[in-house]
Amino acid sequence: MTEQLAARETREVGRPRTRKEDARLVTGRTTWTDNITAPGLLHMAILRSPMAHARIEHIDVGPAGERPGVIAAFSGRDLADELGSLPCAWPVTADMVHPDHPPLAVDEVRYAGDPVAVVVARDRYAAADALEAVEVDYEPLPPVLDLEAALAEDSPLVHSDAGTNRCYTWPLTEGDYEGAMARADVVLRRRYTQQRLIPNAMEPRAVVVTPPSTGSAGSAADEYTVYSATQVPHILRIMLSQVTRVPEQKIRVIAPDVGGGFGSKLQVYGEEALALVLARRLGRPVKWTESRSEGYQATHHGRGQIQDIEIAATKEGKLLGLKVDLLADMGAYLMLVTPGVPLLGAFMYPGIYKMDAYAFRCTGVFTTRTPTDAYRGAGRPEATFAIERTMDELAAELGLDPVELRRRNWIGREEFPYTTIAGLTYDSGDYDAATDRALALFGYDDLRAEQRQRNAMGDRVRLGIGMSTYTEMCGLAPSRLLGELRYAAGGWEAASVRMLPTGTVEVVTGTSPHGQGHVTCWSQIAADVLGVPFEDVEVVHGDTRTAPQGMDTYGSRSLVVGGIAVHQAARRVVAKARKIAAHLLEADEDDLQFAQGTFSVKGSPEARRTIQEVAFAAFASHDLPEGMEPTINAECVLDPENFSFPHGTHLCAVEVDTETGRARIRSYVCVDDVGKVVNPMIVEGQVHGGIAQGIAQALYEEAVYDADGNLISGTMADYLVPSAADLPDFVTDRTETPATTNPLGVKGVGEAGTIASTPAVVNAVVDALRPLGITDVPMPCTPERIWRAVMDAQEAEEGAQ
Repeated sequence: MTEQLAARETREVGRPRTRKEDARLVTGRTTWTDNITAPGLLHMAILRSPMAHARIEHIDVGPAGERPGVIAAFSGRDLADELGSLPCAWPVTADMVHPDHPPLAVDEVRYAGDPVAVVVARDRYAAADALEAVEVDYEPLPPVLDLEAALAEDSPLVHSDAGTNRCYTWPLTEGDYEGAMARADVVLRRRYTQQRLIPNAMEPRAVVVTPPSTGSAGSAADEYTVYSATQVPHILRIMLSQVTRVPEQKIRVIAPDVGGGFGSKLQVYGEEALALVLARRLGRPVKWTESRSEGYQATHHGRGQIQDIEIAATKEGKLLGLKVDLLADMGAYLMLVTPGVPLLGAFMYPGIYKMDAYAFRCTGVFTTRTPTDAYRGAGRPEATFAIERTMDELAAELGLDPVELRRRNWIGREEFPYTTIAGLTYDSGDYDAATDRALALFGYDDLRAEQRQRNAMGDRVRLGIGMSTYTEMCGLAPSRLLGELRYAAGGWEAASVRMLPTGTVEVVTGTSPHGQGHVTCWSQIAADVLGVPFEDVEVVHGDTRTAPQGMDTYGSRSLVVGGIAVHQAARRVVAKARKIAAHLLEADEDDLQFAQGTFSVKGSPEARRTIQEVAFAAFASHDLPEGMEPTINAECVLDPENFSFPHGTHLCAVEVDTETGRARIRSYVCVDDVGKVVNPMIVEGQVHGGIAQGIAQALYEEAVYDADGNLISGTMADYLVPSAADLPDFVTDRTETPATTNPLGVKGVGEAGTIASTPAVVNAVVDALRPLGITDVPMPCTPERIWRAVMDAQEAEEGAQ
């Protein structure tokens, strides 16, 4: 028993380690892209269209070139022969409309912020000042802003040569929905709008390119080194080669420490291609860093959907079928995964519920707004919002408690693995356990009693209770399934583990962290498998030369794909070391046991070799088994068999002042099940951050355009990002049902909080106002919108009397 306790205390996985990365990151003793400099460095500035839609009648960059400090200035036509179209890697249907997307507009601009010219100068201020000297004449064209109006035959066209604003229509049908609806006692219809959101990573986007003649220290003499604040250095390298026609082997991409992304840096941006082409043309290093207001226009947006939901059920609350008709705003162009984002949600609208039929249809629509693409959760928050809001609406329609309605329909713990009506196989879960724990922590029954009492008194400040019982599709990975969805790449991940002669360890990972804590978690995983100290593990990442293989970081895939690749590579190191240890100990491999970093012979514990001793023996190679190569290093390229499916229950209590419209979150409880936990502190941080972003969508954030297509929430003064003072304390807990599809039993956590929290908060707001006859408040549920909903309800009641 004492030995078991000692072993448990030495295990790293499950231990709340303080992150290795934090000391340098939080004190700024590190390298961000904007910190990077090089001899002869030039600075790039972009002139952006002030109009949402216009024809470029004339452009003259000559006057800008005459400004002090300016080296060169170019229009889109000047660089057209050197720049291809920016890539879209997800042609979701064979007939998808895919317009060219030039990094600099040539003939027409299609959103406010579309780049039209670039100036290169000796410093960033001279470059920015010279932009005002560029002369551009625009012929205004009608903006296209309303998704439904855009599909009308007489609508102005975003891309006239396409002949339509419809990008694609993608259906998914399982079962007989019409039959299910015919059998239903209740058919409920709702429309929800997912407002556009603007990512707000701590670090703005930035890129520095050094050409071969002035390559940075350590660069090959004939390669371009691209430093970028990106989530996807490996993908960026491939795509930059395609856009600029620089051979891939001549491009090295480095993602230094990256200050957040949330999907906004899962992208190949025109500024990165421009910097590479200009560094090639000018033969000098080129840097560009966006301003915050520039990023609001030019960094891709998230969400942007209209959801028409129809659900069919019996009077007892049994779900029979679900129908989803989705309009998805593509914006002006298709970026890296723009068309595929809403389809990630297609498989998640049924959530954790059993039903007989499902009909889904998504129509992608071009508009004259900033392109959309992945934003934390990417399609799954939208799906979870729709089904969880609808479940609350159905519960109200049937006179059932929202918890009870969910219990009657969700998948039971004894039914796993379970294939949903959308075709996904959930491997494990226990929705009862997570919900029961959350209800107890929340004090659900007491809050409902208080709510009834306050409603009976006609309290001005109403109490609302909202819930979200969610699951999500994590670990965007199985290459076969991605191929079936027409995604251009696979979902595998690579790792290598190197035991150095001195006994320390290097882990090389294809994932590229930007705040998630990979260095700490990967160190814990490798330390456990190898039996070496946590402090002796170094993690190498984010450089396509030192980590040449990888599919990078997004979609909550890092741990369940990249972390498992590290685990498997480390196991292969142990397997190699076992052969050498057996040779050195003159024993059969099967007679060796390995524990806490030491090989010993069964029955002869004094005959032993540490894995560090084996590593040095392999390096010296004086006495190795016949045919054994002098290394115990190992690699793994992992392609998982399935996604992973974390789940949980989030509960929110909101007090809504019916006179002012203010909604204040009084308490928030969540119990998540993310399988086995590698580092509880990191899980806690991911959940907290995710909930904050979900609450932000529910109550605060929205990208707003005027009738001409101008972004009028283009600064932090207009786009409301909540601070810590605006958020409640979170009560968090976990249940644990290990994943069955990977050896660590992990499931992923990076997006769970965002996916679950938004419907919990909005359900609470609507629950508070439902006694007044209000069944929806559009997001964000601002005081003005709540107040107007209350006023409209009062006017409707007075009109009915």
